[in-house]
Amino acid sequence: MVDNKTIKTALISVFHKDGLEELLAALHAGGVKFLSTGGTQKFIESLGYECQTVESLTSYPSILGGRVKTLHPKVFGGILARRDNEGDQEQMKTYDIPEIDLVVVDLYPFEDTVASGAGEQDIIEKIDIGGISLIRAAAKNFKDVVIVPSKAEYGILTSILREKGAQTCLADRRMFAERAFGVSSHYDTAIHNWFAGK
Repeated sequence: MVDNKTIKTALISVFHKDGLEELLAALHAGGVKFLSTGGTQKFIESLGYECQTVESLTSYPSILGGRVKTLHPKVFGGILARRDNEGDQEQMKTYDIPEIDLVVVDLYPFEDTVASGAGEQDIIEKIDIGGISLIRAAAKNFKDVVIVPSKAEYGILTSILREKGAQTCLADRRMFAERAFGVSSHYDTAIHNWFAGK
């Protein structure tokens, strides 16, 4: 079917690694290449899989104490580019931007940090910026990209991969996008409530 898309490259940037092993195994079996940062990259490599660093793609290290890692046109261009748009495809060639077909994110645990009684500075550092931006970008471009927005969805994609190989249909991608905006909305509401003193 025309709305089927093959996952070739996955960007993985997660806080919780539990349950990720099964997903990585299913992706690897489908020939998917991995792209990642920091602790997630080390975890992927510890399982014996090759993993390209985001830094090697962007030519920038993780900066500002880890506040800026994935926020770069080569990352977001690869997620947001429309595969059926000639202009987008020309610009990807011009600026050497690779297609990213799958984004797997698990956000910093903001609510858990608040609940732990942590101080204000620790709470502020647990406001995820790159992760939430990746979720929104991938969900916006669901026609071409799969978004796994939290560890709760690792198993859902793993099941799809085991059934279909490294392929998704439009209904799959739309379902993940809906879940992604739900995660984003809940996360921002929690942050708003904290700032509002609720």
